[in-house]
Amino acid sequence: MAPSPAPAQAGHAGVTAASRWAGVDLHVVSGKGGTGKTTVAAALALALARDGRRTLLLEVEGRQGIAQLFDTPPLPYEERKVAVAPGGGEVWALAVDPQEALLDYLESFYNMRRAGSALRRMGAIDFVTTIAPGLRDVLLTGKAVEVVRRKEKKGSDVYDAVVIDAPPTGRIAKFLNVNSEVSGLAKAGPIHKHADLVMGVIASPRTAVHLVTLLEEMPVQETIDGFAELAANGLPVGAVFVNMTRPPLLTDAQLLMAEHDTLPREGIRASLAQCGLAAHETEILPALLAEAADHAQRVALERREMQRIEALGLPTFVLPMLPGGVDLGGLYELADLLNEADTP
Repeated sequence: MAPSPAPAQAGHAGVTAASRWAGVDLHVVSGKGGTGKTTVAAALALALARDGRRTLLLEVEGRQGIAQLFDTPPLPYEERKVAVAPGGGEVWALAVDPQEALLDYLESFYNMRRAGSALRRMGAIDFVTTIAPGLRDVLLTGKAVEVVRRKEKKGSDVYDAVVIDAPPTGRIAKFLNVNSEVSGLAKAGPIHKHADLVMGVIASPRTAVHLVTLLEEMPVQETIDGFAELAANGLPVGAVFVNMTRPPLLTDAQLLMAEHDTLPREGIRASLAQCGLAAHETEILPALLAEAADHAQRVALERREMQRIEALGLPTFVLPMLPGGVDLGGLYELADLLNEADTP
């Protein structure tokens, strides 16, 4: 296996996100629930939009998480500008609605948008996408591919990159592998043709599938399994984003002492006395020692999980936990880190 690249660090200008993925038009961001995949997708869209570029950020799960991050009203099925990137770039966003996407599909392949509108009023479209979830995924990914292919047609509203805030890792391969999903619906005809067109982009070097994880056992294992499943299905693997990391509060020597309960108690007592807490020493000292031991165990776990991620041999980007949570300013901070990262 090839040596693992160093985690992304700030302060190494020259390689931007756009130049790093120069041949990639479609970025698919997935991750186990709770890892912050929507935040990473939004930060990546901002990073890719730097210096006058345009990116489109797609939401496919109907949660309106993108609107909340960018502090905008709920997104309609309409491309809407949500942010300006450094250097004059733009981030646009779109919440892909399966029903509206099906109407687009009926218009493109059958010239039946008016009939499709009638079907929607009858509830038929919702019924169809419920009993045929594979078709729903084709419609959702198909919208992203339609935007990507505007470059080929030299049409209006062309974007330099498209970023999908995709479903969780557990179903990302099934979500993207639309050919297998529609094989039971149609062996030929427009549906099959549409699926082939979608896979022509998704399974090509024009796409990169990134997974987001935390330094915890379950998310890391799901990430490892997810990349293996992507590779087994012939889907293009991108990078690992290790999100919400925190630096150790103790030195390596102190961590070792905390783990073995050998921290210098006299020094801690002296510090408590300097803070005017000597009277509460019998309560505070054991609590501090227990907290230090827990912290040492946590750091050891995170380092073991990081080694497992590095063993994948994939580009790895380490993003910090932001104090107070993620707001619009935090997104710009994360985007700057992605543009300054030294991972190839």
